Amino acid sequence: MSAQLSPHLLLAVPLAPLVGAIAAGFFGKAIGRSGAHTVTILGVLIAFVLSAMTLQAVVVDGAHYNATVYEWMRVGGLKMEVGFLIDGLTAMMMCVVTFVSLMVHIYTIGYMAEEDGYQRFFSYISLFTFSMLMLVMSNNMLQLFFGWEAVGLVSYLLIGFYFKKPTAIAANMKAFLVNRVGDFGFILGIGLIVAYAGTLNYAEAFGKADELAKLNLPGTDWMLITVVCICLFIGAMGKSAQFPLHVWLPDSMEGPTPISALIHAATMVTAGIFMVTRMSPLFELSDTALSVIMVIGAITALFMGFLGIIQNDIKRVVAYSTLSQLGYMTVALGASAYSVAVFHLMTHAFFKALLFLAAGSVIIGMHHDQDIRNMGGLRKYMPITWITSLLGSLALIGTPFFAGFYSKDSIIEAVHASHLWGSGFAYFAVIVGVFVTAFYSFRMYFLVFHGKERFHDKPFPGQHDAPDAHGAHDEHGHGDAHRPAASHAHGDAHSSHDATPHESPWVVTLPLVLLAIPSVVIGYLTIAPMLYGELFKDSIVVNAEKHPAMEELAREFHGATKMALHGLGTLPFWLALSGVATAFVFYMLKPSIPAACARIFAPIVTVLENKYYMDWFNEHVLAAGARLLGRGLWKGGDVAFIDGALVNGSARGIGALASVVRLVQTGYLYWYALVMILGLMGLMTWQLWPYLGHLVGR
Repeated sequence: MSAQLSPHLLLAVPLAPLVGAIAAGFFGKAIGRSGAHTVTILGVLIAFVLSAMTLQAVVVDGAHYNATVYEWMRVGGLKMEVGFLIDGLTAMMMCVVTFVSLMVHIYTIGYMAEEDGYQRFFSYISLFTFSMLMLVMSNNMLQLFFGWEAVGLVSYLLIGFYFKKPTAIAANMKAFLVNRVGDFGFILGIGLIVAYAGTLNYAEAFGKADELAKLNLPGTDWMLITVVCICLFIGAMGKSAQFPLHVWLPDSMEGPTPISALIHAATMVTAGIFMVTRMSPLFELSDTALSVIMVIGAITALFMGFLGIIQNDIKRVVAYSTLSQLGYMTVALGASAYSVAVFHLMTHAFFKALLFLAAGSVIIGMHHDQDIRNMGGLRKYMPITWITSLLGSLALIGTPFFAGFYSKDSIIEAVHASHLWGSGFAYFAVIVGVFVTAFYSFRMYFLVFHGKERFHDKPFPGQHDAPDAHGAHDEHGHGDAHRPAASHAHGDAHSSHDATPHESPWVVTLPLVLLAIPSVVIGYLTIAPMLYGELFKDSIVVNAEKHPAMEELAREFHGATKMALHGLGTLPFWLALSGVATAFVFYMLKPSIPAACARIFAPIVTVLENKYYMDWFNEHVLAAGARLLGRGLWKGGDVAFIDGALVNGSARGIGALASVVRLVQTGYLYWYALVMILGLMGLMTWQLWPYLGHLVGR
């Protein structure tokens, strides 16, 4: 690909997964299972290859593209169109989305092979990839909103894939409703931009940013740009699961494990981070909005990490880890370290997808039991899953030389260099979060892969990753027809839950290995061009005078190797090491300590187990208030006012008037003659009265 990017090849990037989704969705029965996964994997593979070529052209040749592909319509001077903006930020996101999606597609062959709806699942994940690509490649807010809503819709379908499972139905509805709350703010922000900038195009809107910064919201003293940015960020709070709109993400684990990796690692939940980064020319003009972003991110990073400590479902531990890491990215956005935020987005995409898929491999080996308290000693039975999980965990906690170290340490340093309101609390949160992340990550790691083998007696009922409303079920309600092919690959007798775990087949372990490689090296290789090079020079705008964090980081950076060596002596490294050591002591050497801590800190544990009572508050306060309001509008507005007063009331008024008028409509001729005479006399009296008065006066 030359420096001049071809619009036809760019158009093929999102369309290739779309064609695969249509083929698997509409012609799934005709092409069969193998046809469905072949056509969708081929589509995503084409998208990945073209994305990699695009990134190479952008990095090596300095290629750039910003043009309209299709103009939908014009409303006055407002253009509504489909267009692509290809720069360093977009090209990087395209590669991350397509690579992780490709790994998930391959993994799904093994994980979902015996599931009903196999073709439907491949159609959904391929459609999801198309939606995300349309979002990141857009050059205007209309297309951005289309992709934004499309990923929300497909995530609803994926989370509720087991549509006969009540908990899955509740989870996908919860995700859909919570995201609508965020999307309401998002569309208000876009609407304000359209109202005052008169355009949906990024470049045109950013060109008028300084004018917008001089305006106040009519009728208030609020800066218009601050209101716009906070509204946009509310949209990001819903999509990227920031407090208090985070409640949907843990419950979304009700979907099959592959979509946990796809939606919650590299794509949907990072859409908000990408959007704020893309809108950096606007956010840089409002310190208030940046402070709000930083504080919200800090709350999410710290307090969602605490919840990861008490989780026993292997997928939910990783889910709360995702929430916490999204908080780290959001904190970086608030510090105006946008490049650091998307750098952590990229590194996190690889090691978090790895951890989710490794968790799925463990679930396969454990015959769908997800409770980490029923595991232990799996290292010798599942060596590939073990080593890749270890690498992913080391990357997650920020071990020097691993991918997560470079991005996470950069976030901490950027927050430390920030002088905005809230940066002190944010720095405290991200520092404490280092210990918390290391503790819950290696708590899970030790309980799953080391120690006593507890899968023979299974002391806890456990959680399961299969539907409970299909086919022939075992004692937990999970039929053999709904276990992945990996569960059958070794001919185990799954009617017995004491069956020895085994390693997953190659279609499951190959994506683990391919994701483990970037989880280790991608940070070392890319920190210089992404943070201190010119990859994002045309994508991100930072006011270095007001927000000097990136300049301070650049002065202190002397190469990836020196950064890692220096990191061995810093506070975050020792906090991470302390977290690992504490987890080892608690769960390997002295397992009585966690039980004693749970007794001593019972009230705190209760709060954590109830997830800070956010679900209770939403259900009993917000939802109850909404129900009362709805009932009031129904009874008072619809029934009483509209039906009662306007519709039925007007009908009753007309009926009453008619009953009076009916009294004079007798049908007798003499009555009508009398009325005419009386009317004529009245008319004559009214006309002659002035003259009669004049005569009387004389």
